[in-house]
Amino acid sequence: MQVSPNNEMQERLCALARSSEWFAPALRAARELGLSSWCIGAGAVRNLVWDALHGYAAPSHLPDLDVAYFDACDLTQDRDSKLQLRLEEILPGTPWEVTNQAAVHHWFAGYFGHAVEPLKSLREAVASWPEYATSVGLMLHLDDSIEVIAPYGLDDLFNCVVRRNPTRVSIETYRERIESKRYELRWPGVRIVPS
Repeated sequence: MQVSPNNEMQERLCALARSSEWFAPALRAARELGLSSWCIGAGAVRNLVWDALHGYAAPSHLPDLDVAYFDACDLTQDRDSKLQLRLEEILPGTPWEVTNQAAVHHWFAGYFGHAVEPLKSLREAVASWPEYATSVGLMLHLDDSIEVIAPYGLDDLFNCVVRRNPTRVSIETYRERIESKRYELRWPGVRIVPS
């Protein structure tokens, strides 16, 4: 189910990112790392959009702000830690979490209980994230243009739909996420697709 994002939705997403008091500075901070393949994605993008759609003036709680990058030449956790420390220096008080998607296969089984093949690109990584609505990432280029990585499009994101992405997420893990995230309490307009 690889689709291109709807242009209108893509423009709206970029406008939300640019006008956000917390997301725009996060994009600029992540760009300062000088990584060639990166994005801010997952829950950060979901919260940005769903808060806007629900008319929330203050951002919803975000346990971490995911910066995903892809570098097959350095798979060490030390690299992630150093990048995270750098982001904390650039934009303190932000709950950064930096993850090299090229190294996910090294720790995935220990965390989720089943092994996975190595990812080949950042786009492939974004396409493996738990729900279609969170399989979205944004990258700020040097010319201030925003690239949207949305392998499954933006329909679920803008329609507040929680739907399991079966690429890497088991039904059990999906159900656990639904239970723990409590989406419908945070965003009453959310529709959860059972799996």
